[in-house]
Amino acid sequence: MLQNLHVKNLALIDEAEVEFMPGLNILSGETGAGKSIIIGSVNLALGEKVPKDMVRENAPYGLVELVFTVEDEKQKKALEELDIFPEEDTVILSRKIVKGRSTAKINGETLPVSKIREAAALLIDIHGQHEHQSLLVKKNHMNILDAYAKNELQEKKEDLKKYYGEYKKLKTELEAASLDKEERAREISFLEYEVHEIEEADLKPGEDLELEQEYRRLSNGRKIMESVGAAYRKTGEDFESASELVGQALKEISAVSSYDKNVENLEKELMEIESLLNDFNHEIAEYISDAQFDEESFAQVEARLDTLNHLKSKYGGTVEEILENCGEKRERLEKLADYDSYLENLKKNFTSAQEKLEKCCEKVSKIRKKEAKVLTEAVGKALMELNFLDVSFSMEFKKLEHYTQNGYDEGEFMISTNPGEPLKPLEKIASGGELSRIMLAIKTVLADTDSIETLIFDEIDTGISGRTAQMVSEKMSVLGRNHQVICITHLPQIAAMADSHYLIEKSVNNQTTISTIRNLTEEESVKELARMLGGVKITDTVLESAREMKELAANTKKTLCEEK
Repeated sequence: MLQNLHVKNLALIDEAEVEFMPGLNILSGETGAGKSIIIGSVNLALGEKVPKDMVRENAPYGLVELVFTVEDEKQKKALEELDIFPEEDTVILSRKIVKGRSTAKINGETLPVSKIREAAALLIDIHGQHEHQSLLVKKNHMNILDAYAKNELQEKKEDLKKYYGEYKKLKTELEAASLDKEERAREISFLEYEVHEIEEADLKPGEDLELEQEYRRLSNGRKIMESVGAAYRKTGEDFESASELVGQALKEISAVSSYDKNVENLEKELMEIESLLNDFNHEIAEYISDAQFDEESFAQVEARLDTLNHLKSKYGGTVEEILENCGEKRERLEKLADYDSYLENLKKNFTSAQEKLEKCCEKVSKIRKKEAKVLTEAVGKALMELNFLDVSFSMEFKKLEHYTQNGYDEGEFMISTNPGEPLKPLEKIASGGELSRIMLAIKTVLADTDSIETLIFDEIDTGISGRTAQMVSEKMSVLGRNHQVICITHLPQIAAMADSHYLIEKSVNNQTTISTIRNLTEEESVKELARMLGGVKITDTVLESAREMKELAANTKKTLCEEK
């Protein structure tokens, strides 16, 4: 459940905090008051793209934070699979925008926006103002069915994806294997040349890194020798070198060390320094003796590196990749050498993969058709409850001529809204208001099988009024019995059914326009209903009508609860 929404410095909102409740939460307000900003802020926290100029002008940053209470064990397990662990049954999603860049966090841990979206999909479902238009896109119908039947389909669809991958790979290989004798001879000749080129180089894993290091050493050999030689001269070879001076200092201090215990200690320290310096001089002299610059060695290393870099440019970025590439070429040569046998095995494997895929598609299709009947019957019933007086709703299937990783089914919702009319695709029969109600019916049915607890509807009432609006309000109330529903509406029939009613209003403070949101008392809710009913002028009659509407809604909710 969405427990809390905190918004700061976004659009018209200076700072707002809302505590949402279980059941049906209604948000209402004048046009332009900022209702869309609330949904926009929630979408922002859930990983949507940051709109331009979303952060308030002159504000240092924008922030939106959602606090969810997660008690359902299935939800917890699903979140844990994403490495998200509720702390005391709480999950906090936040998004901070600073100078066009955003940072997303879950429970204080910075995560990629993609991970935020995955978590959000488990916690909340948002139906936007125009989402019902997605029903006009046929491919979305299959997604809706698969979401409804996910418990039955999940394992089979995983198999389907695996079998399709194997089928696609073998099909591509088979198509590429159609070579005539001349093409095969050319490929064999070319592969033999490439394999010979690699094998002749006698590559050893990691040698490129060793050679590059040796090349750097040799190419800087003169500079190294100059610096090391200078160091040797200053520490041990030149007159008045460090060794000479330390020796003179030790001679001086040894002459008086027997007269003072402290001077004797200084003598011991200086003797250690002289010993260390002598060891250093010995080692640096050996280095100079052994590390003379060798032009021949440098030329050999340079030539070997040229060979490796040439092979890298053709066969891979590292020696390991080149050797792996060579192995693949040898394998291809073996296939081409016994081409008829290879082609026969490939065709056999392809046929086997196609048969497995076909059987899996059949199983998935059978489940879909069975579940589609259940889904469309439930949606049809929900549509009748939403004032479709005589409606038929079903799903029509066609078999594609090709396979996909989703099977071979193509499905489309069909509807008839009048007696005697044939079933037709949604795009040919449904108006905007009808599409909105169809989507609400589908969401209602899906919600009964889904563990997502919080549902947000942004002006689901578009294009409806009167009796239809009343029936939509009743459906929303029923939905609120088992889910937390947050609904932005402009219809008083729906607002009257609120378990919690919030008002979004706009005001001007110090010549700055800001939007605020607050929870209404019972009497304030009545006044807001009166505004929705009567417009600018609210008379006593309108107020009385609003109060009566509120009372009727309370009785309706009680009746619906008893029926439930």
